[in-house]
Amino acid sequence: MQSEQTDNDSLLAALLRGDFPDSRGRFGSFGGRFVPELLVATLDRLELAANEALSDSKFMAEMKAQADSWIGRPTPLTHAQGLSAEWGVDLWLKREDLAHTGAHKINNALGQALLAKRMGAKRVIAETGAGQHGVASAAACARVGLPCRVYMGAVDIERQAPNVDRMRLLGAQVVAVTSGDQTLRAAIDEAIRHWVSDPVDTFYLLGSAVGPHPYPWLVREFQAVIGRESREQMLAAGGLPNAAIACVGGGSNAIGLYHGFLGDPEVRLIGVEAGGHGDGLGENAATMVHGQPGVLHGSLSQLIQDDDGQVIETHSVSAGLDYPGVGPEHSFLRSIGRVDYITVSDDAALEALETCCRLEGILPAIESAHALAGARQLVSEGRGGRVLINMSGRGDKDMPTLRTRFGDSS
Repeated sequence: MQSEQTDNDSLLAALLRGDFPDSRGRFGSFGGRFVPELLVATLDRLELAANEALSDSKFMAEMKAQADSWIGRPTPLTHAQGLSAEWGVDLWLKREDLAHTGAHKINNALGQALLAKRMGAKRVIAETGAGQHGVASAAACARVGLPCRVYMGAVDIERQAPNVDRMRLLGAQVVAVTSGDQTLRAAIDEAIRHWVSDPVDTFYLLGSAVGPHPYPWLVREFQAVIGRESREQMLAAGGLPNAAIACVGGGSNAIGLYHGFLGDPEVRLIGVEAGGHGDGLGENAATMVHGQPGVLHGSLSQLIQDDDGQVIETHSVSAGLDYPGVGPEHSFLRSIGRVDYITVSDDAALEALETCCRLEGILPAIESAHALAGARQLVSEGRGGRVLINMSGRGDKDMPTLRTRFGDSS
C-alpha cells in the first residue's frame, strides 16, 4: 500500500513538472491519438503551433488583454452566505457564470480562436451540447473575424433553444445533427467528419478536455486560469479550501479548477458526475463512476459502454453532462487517487439549483447545480468545512427545462 502511494505521489509530481502528457499525448495509460491517418499531420501542426503560441509573450499578452477587457477576467469569488447557513458549510463560489457569454467555455473558445487566426485558418467548426461552447465559439470567432459553424444534436437544439438563437445572432451557422443519439456525442461525430474532409483550411475548436492529443492539454491550458485565480482569491479571503468541487461531463471546467490546487495535498478535489435517475446503463452519465476504459473521439479514457464495448447512450437532465466519455487527464487523476468522483441525481441537482436561486439570488446552470448538490452531499457525510465550488455557468439557457420542472412560478 505504501509503495502504491509512493508511485502515485511520483506520478503527481511528474504531472506538476509538466511531464504529462508525454510525447505520445498520454496521461499515464490514458489519452493519445486514435484518429484517421489524414488527421495525424493536422494534429502535429496544431501541437507545434500551440506550443509556439503558448511560449510567445506577444500571443499570451494579447490573450490576457482580451480576457481582461472582453471576457471580464478575473471573475469574482462570492461567499455564499445563504447556502453556508442553510447547509452548515463555509461555501465559496468561483463565478465563471459572470464571464462573457455566461460560462467558462469562453476561456477556451477565445484562446483557440486566436490560435486559429494565427495559423491562418479560413473557417472554424465547433460542437456543442448545452450550447454554451457554441455561443462562446460564435462570439470568439466574431471577435477575431472568422466564420463559424456549430454542430448541435437535434435533441439539444430543442432543449437549449435560447442558446441556438444566441449563436445565430452572433453570426454562426448552426447545423442540426439528427444521427445517433442526437446529443453531444453525435455533434462531435459530425464535426470530426467535417474536419476529416477539410483538415487544412478548417480549424476544429473543440470545446472540452477530450479528443485526440493535443486537445485535452490545450483546453486545460486555456481553462487553468480558473484554478490560478481561485487559489489566489481563496488565500486573499482567508485560506485555502478544504475541498474544491466542480461538475464533470467532458471535464474542462473541472480540470481548469483542479490545476490551481493539485500541489496542495490538504485540498480535496471532487468531481461531480450526472447520476441521472439510476445506476443502470443508459440511466446516467457517470463515466468515471460507472465506466470502463475505451476509445472514443480519438483518445483512450473512461467510457459508458456495454459488455461488448459498444458506447451506450447516456442520460442527464443537463445537456452539458450527458457525454459518455470524459477527458483523459481526469481518468489519470482518478487512477493516482488525486481526485474523487461522485454522482448526484437529476432531482438532487435541481433541488440544489432551486435552493441557490432562493438563498443567493443566483441562477446556476444545471451543470453547475450538480456541483452544488455534491457540496451538500459532502456536508451530509460530515466532511464540510471550507468548500469552493466552480460555478461554471449560468442557467438562462436551461429555462425551457426548468419551466417543465418547476412550472410557471408566477
